Amino acid sequence: MSADDIYADQAKRLVDDVIEMAIKRLETNLSQMSEKEKTFESLKMNEWSRESTLIKEEDYVVRNIAWLTTGDFTIEKAQEKIDAFIKTWEYDSSWLYCIDFMGQDAHQFDTRFRFRVRWSIPTRRKPIPRATACVYFTFQVSKIKPKNYPVEVYYVFETNRLVHRPGESRFREKWLKDIIESKVLMMQTVAF
Repeated sequence: MSADDIYADQAKRLVDDVIEMAIKRLETNLSQMSEKEKTFESLKMNEWSRESTLIKEEDYVVRNIAWLTTGDFTIEKAQEKIDAFIKTWEYDSSWLYCIDFMGQDAHQFDTRFRFRVRWSIPTRRKPIPRATACVYFTFQVSKIKPKNYPVEVYYVFETNRLVHRPGESRFREKWLKDIIESKVLMMQTVAF
């Protein structure tokens, strides 16, 4: 066994141990929560366990669309592409969203166009939602690449740092719910 194999085995064992400790900590923390803390929708829907945490869907294919080229790019077309891309996501029909152009930033070799997709669940009793969740899309249009070169697109969810690229990560409706729940919780702690 080579030195690289030994290091790889040690690294794998270390990662497995860290994951095992994290799952045990989650299970312990859930059993120690107060009744008030257990009332959140995200905790009611999921029981923390190794099985629910590590579910893998091998046969799931992340869907994507054909994005714009640098020569075809316009703000209106970009909004249409965002709308088409969001339609590939799986979410409940009660969610509504609107797409807003936020502005553009000129850089030396490209221009970045920013869009906000604001999500909410209005109801008959509360047509104006208490909180919204936003997803921010950025189109990076190169100034130096050929006009038939595709525009780079990436997006982030509000309150998260993870940068997603279309076709590489699976959308989870829970991400939007978590953003809204955290805002509602924060608003409950603030006295007006």
